[in-house]
Amino acid sequence: MNAPAALPPPWTVSAEPFDSPEAWDLLREYYTEVADRYYELHEGRRSTAAEIEQGLAEYPSGHLAPPHGVLLVARYGGVAAGCAGVRLLDARTAELKQVFLRTARRGLGGAGGLLAAAETAAAGMGAERIRLDTRLDLVEAVALYRRHGYQEIAPYHDDPYSEIFFEKRIAPESGSERGTETSVRAGSRTGQGTPGGERRG
Repeated sequence: MNAPAALPPPWTVSAEPFDSPEAWDLLREYYTEVADRYYELHEGRRSTAAEIEQGLAEYPSGHLAPPHGVLLVARYGGVAAGCAGVRLLDARTAELKQVFLRTARRGLGGAGGLLAAAETAAAGMGAERIRLDTRLDLVEAVALYRRHGYQEIAPYHDDPYSEIFFEKRIAPESGSERGTETSVRAGSRTGQGTPGGERRG
């Protein structure tokens, strides 16, 4: 498998079950942040607890689980600080999902490390390219992807909450479908669209 991307200490990234308590807490924070930003922009309010719970309840199990998906959890000094998911759309195309860092750990090199680890994981599953969708109001995410070599492409689905689409070519790893370790071990649970910023199906 391709050598995992190095993160600056004290960052580490490992593949973990999607339904683990720490992963679920990160997903809830991710979904709350992007939903709040959507509702503040379009309706002048924050999301309600019921809307967050409904959104989380719609997440299916399995698409970020091996052998065709993985959830990566980033830790800073051993404490969970962010996540990124990867799943295969087809044998040569992976999709990046739920990239998130807790506010207190932004600006410390973790986002770029998470992207690199996600690309390594996608290559390990045989992907030649990795795609993603996001919203235009999530300007930090758009800037991050452009900065790390993602190119804007035509839409590859028609979800109404997805406004801009990106793709990056990667070198597939020949042979196996394994997790990565940056450290990367193996994961279990995420994916129609929501104000949470991504298509999830």
